[in-house]
Amino acid sequence: MSNYPLSYKLSWLPRFLKPSLGGDQQGFAPAAAAMMEPPPASTVRLAFVGDISAVANRRAPECDPAIKALLGSADLVIGNCESPVVERPSAAMGTKLGTHHAMTERFLAEALAAVGIAHGKLVLSLANNHVLDQGIGGFDETVAALKRLGIRSSGTAAAGPVERLAVGPLTMGFAAFTLWRNADAAAFAGRVSMQGDPAQWPRGAADGVDLICAVPHWDWEFRHFPRGETRALARRLVEHGVGLIAGHHAHVVQPVEQIGKALVAYGLGDFLGTAFSRQPWPGRIGSILIVDISADPGTRGAVAAYWLHTFMRLRASGHERLVPVEALKSRMRSKVEDRLSAIFL
Repeated sequence: MSNYPLSYKLSWLPRFLKPSLGGDQQGFAPAAAAMMEPPPASTVRLAFVGDISAVANRRAPECDPAIKALLGSADLVIGNCESPVVERPSAAMGTKLGTHHAMTERFLAEALAAVGIAHGKLVLSLANNHVLDQGIGGFDETVAALKRLGIRSSGTAAAGPVERLAVGPLTMGFAAFTLWRNADAAAFAGRVSMQGDPAQWPRGAADGVDLICAVPHWDWEFRHFPRGETRALARRLVEHGVGLIAGHHAHVVQPVEQIGKALVAYGLGDFLGTAFSRQPWPGRIGSILIVDISADPGTRGAVAAYWLHTFMRLRASGHERLVPVEALKSRMRSKVEDRLSAIFL
């Protein structure tokens, strides 16, 4: 059914219980930097959040005002819709156990209100391994629910590998895809984009866009440093004109890398908990990537600066509390800052 290698499956539970800091740690960039000097006079601000799910939440989260203000400063917010949006799960037992994801339209709307994301400023990728957890009918229901809510989606096969979207004065091209699937290939075919090879994109797929932004569901879960294969794919994407990459699937925060003038954020962690409610603390660290894009003549579409803001998803009764790392109590803050210092320069 799924396309995960056996070694990956065998390592899932150990890495969930103890996320790994192993792997190649060379060549990465700081968590924030200016990439244009002097800065452009005019910019468009993008905010990228991680995976969104209701698995660890029976009701909408609480959100620190600083996080809401940060998200509210963006012209566009981009995230990954890790759970099908359905009113009644078809995979009832799997959903109860947490192996099959699902969230209701009401939960999504209330969660977005709680974190201050306006529906009209949001794009959610459907290109992930869980999107068919509630079957083909659940996929169709999800597409319809997002449309009703006024939320734009990306990553469907029908939309093609690169989708154009106007953001202020700029035209963005979004390339959302997943390398992983939990269902068989036939079910994904024609529904979910798995077009991760830019050499296979149709000629002219990104003509007329100021910036191509890839939103891949890639790498292996619960590993803070990306695999060599993932970094090689990032380089291929950049070689084919992608200027910004914000990845998902690892469920832990991963580093950023500058490849020429392009920016790669390998993994943002979860925005709302996708795993079990008693997840170990390293998997509760999330991040929000803020990227300013130049809208000046001559540098249109260039990444001007970026900031990775980290937070914790603290477990409360039936929901999560999103708290900036700097607002944590001293013992937890020290643990989290030590982990982040091992990931970022």
